[in-house]
Amino acid sequence: MASRDGSPARHRRTASEESGMLGTALTTRHIEAFGRKVTTTATHLIGDPESSVHYQHAMSALQKELRRPGIQQRVFSYAKASPTELVRSKLSTTEIQHRALTYLPDELLANIPEDENAYSLFQGFQATLPEGESEHRKKHKRRNSKGQRLLEADDAEDKTPLEKLKKERHGLNHRLEMMGVRKNMCSSEIREIGNKISNLNTMRKIVLDRLGDLEQDEVRSEQDLLEVDSKIEDLLEELDDAATLGHTTATPPTEIEVETEVTTPDTQDMSASFMSASIYGKLPSPKAKRNKLSRRKSTPIRHEHFEPGSSIKKFQAHNDMITALDFDAPFGTMVTSALDDTVRVWDLNLGRCIGFLDGHHASVRCLQVEDNLVATGSMDASIRLWDLSKAEYSPLEDTTIEEEDEDQPPSDNADYSAAPPHTSSMQDCPLFTLEAHVDEVTALHFRGDTLVSGSADKTLRQWDLVKGRCVQTLDVLWAAAQASSSMNTTDAKWRATGRMPDASADFVGALQCFDAALACGTADGMVRLWDLRSGQVHRSLVGHTGPVTCLQFDDVHLVTGSLDRSIRIWDLRTGSIHDAYAYDNPVTSMMFDSRRIVAAVGESVAKVYDKTDGRHWDCGDEEGKSSVERVRVKDGYLTEGRKDGVVGIWTC
Repeated sequence: MASRDGSPARHRRTASEESGMLGTALTTRHIEAFGRKVTTTATHLIGDPESSVHYQHAMSALQKELRRPGIQQRVFSYAKASPTELVRSKLSTTEIQHRALTYLPDELLANIPEDENAYSLFQGFQATLPEGESEHRKKHKRRNSKGQRLLEADDAEDKTPLEKLKKERHGLNHRLEMMGVRKNMCSSEIREIGNKISNLNTMRKIVLDRLGDLEQDEVRSEQDLLEVDSKIEDLLEELDDAATLGHTTATPPTEIEVETEVTTPDTQDMSASFMSASIYGKLPSPKAKRNKLSRRKSTPIRHEHFEPGSSIKKFQAHNDMITALDFDAPFGTMVTSALDDTVRVWDLNLGRCIGFLDGHHASVRCLQVEDNLVATGSMDASIRLWDLSKAEYSPLEDTTIEEEDEDQPPSDNADYSAAPPHTSSMQDCPLFTLEAHVDEVTALHFRGDTLVSGSADKTLRQWDLVKGRCVQTLDVLWAAAQASSSMNTTDAKWRATGRMPDASADFVGALQCFDAALACGTADGMVRLWDLRSGQVHRSLVGHTGPVTCLQFDDVHLVTGSLDRSIRIWDLRTGSIHDAYAYDNPVTSMMFDSRRIVAAVGESVAKVYDKTDGRHWDCGDEEGKSSVERVRVKDGYLTEGRKDGVVGIWTC
């Protein structure tokens, strides 16, 4: 039975080691004899050729030696062994590890990135360990005996205070060094993340450019589709005319028809003088091909992926202050008016002027764009309606302006109105004129077949767009007087305040209608809610201390802006104020979409209020020389009109 100290085991290991050493010595002796014979053979081969007897003896001895099984086995083992096994048989494990760590091939050295890091890889691995991990491992290290624990305790007690302080200083220095390593690692990670973000931004820009190309292809495809539809309509008309002509020629004329076809010289002179050739040549042909400005079927979405506040386009639209502007959809059609007595139509996708809406005798104060219909209200007290689908315009022709990268802000000198529109491009757009007001029209809104307008003559008029006539007139002053005299004490909260209207402001500042509901803001600071079926005011919202200049409502809230520098959000269900905030200057224009409220307050930027998180921020050119007078926003696509006639397009 083996003893506890393991001496028999050591004896067995020693015997095996001695037998291995003996086998190695015998192998070495045989290899040395084999080498001497090879050397002798080579010497005789290189030396005197007459000594062939010695060569024969050497070769015979070599053959005898090779026939020995031991030599053959070793030769075969060397032949089957890999280079790694040969190296391991000659070198120790420690030496192999050292050579593997100290040697690096040229391929790895060539691919090492240049770095100014002053810390080694081992220090980085050491710094990744949690704080106190090494001490924790030392405490839980397995100890072999109780005596060793006693010795360690004695060593700890024998340490002087100076040695303890030195040990503590060493630990603090090590900790400080690890903190420096961790800081360097964090800095490296931040730089790596920055590089990844830069690469992602580059990829994002590439995808945005691809999206822009797809939207341009959509525009071209829609234009081609429109041309194909026009050709189909023309072909159908030609087929109908041919069928009608064939039916007419197949029927023989009667005697009465023959007699009526006989003409006298007098009738020939009358028919010749009925219309001159010059006038006849100006008549439009019913089959003339016309490129209609139709509403886009696809919806552009590229602006939704821009950063809020990014500039899309900026161009000089007019030579004077812009009084009104509106557009149908992002990158669609925009109509602007200014004090230069012009009304212009713009293609927002290409940033070029399509044409002019001529007809008013004074400047246009208000307008609205809905699909292909445009309504304009002017200082000449008239309202005109236009159909943009009858415009002669082809976005693929005469494109002389290079498109800019919409991901970058355009240059300040960009003038997208350089391409002059055709003089006759809008000649077929006018539909009819509504004339009943006796003073300038300051506000209008239409929905479906109903249009409501407000004028400086202190009246509101409801128009039937099918018949083209006024169907109802609402006197604002009379309604205010009736409300003041008829409301009882329970309705005192809706009573008019009695403030005198501001003479410098429009009496009817803004209005909006929906079905039979009408909201109107006037110069006395009141917001009146009308019922168009009865022509009566059923509620008045009191709160503004200045003229109301803009308003808009949805199914729950009504938002109003005033010259008292405030914007108020009303709850239509209760008639109370839901929220309110103020600016430093009067509010001249306002509009909201599903997420944000945008306002023009006489500054060089448009004010944006995010309804989701309650954040206020500025959108626009903060270094602009002129103030923003009018704003319109739809689906985060913001257009602004400035006092110097510049139109800016932004994402918000």
